Amino acid sequence: MNLLTPEIGAALLANMHARRNAQAQGEREPDPVPVARFFNPLGAATWLATELDEDGILFGLADLGLGCPELGSFSLRELQSLRLPFGLGIERDILFDTALPISAYVAAARQAGSILGAEKLLRERAVAEGDG
Repeated sequence: MNLLTPEIGAALLANMHARRNAQAQGEREPDPVPVARFFNPLGAATWLATELDEDGILFGLADLGLGCPELGSFSLRELQSLRLPFGLGIERDILFDTALPISAYVAAARQAGSILGAEKLLRERAVAEGDG
């Protein structure tokens, strides 16, 4: 299963280039907004991707559902090749849309212990602040 559209792939690559350019210029790295959300339809594993490099390695927030979400790299090829029961695989959330930077998700995920819990916390905060 192909998890990326050309537009999503281009946005992920653009974020990677922006980070590399900032590093090369000695500037502060950007705090990108996640471009794609992937999930296990039969479990709690969730990934928020902000970057993609030329080798198909994604960067973002990964949560395997074990209570310790982590910022780091994960393989697009592995996500695409994973076969679950009933012929299912990892899916991309086609309705995912956010304006929040990855740092907001990292902080909330550390507090909540998961990306799913972080999303709930962030929604509750938005409602409390009148933004949701």
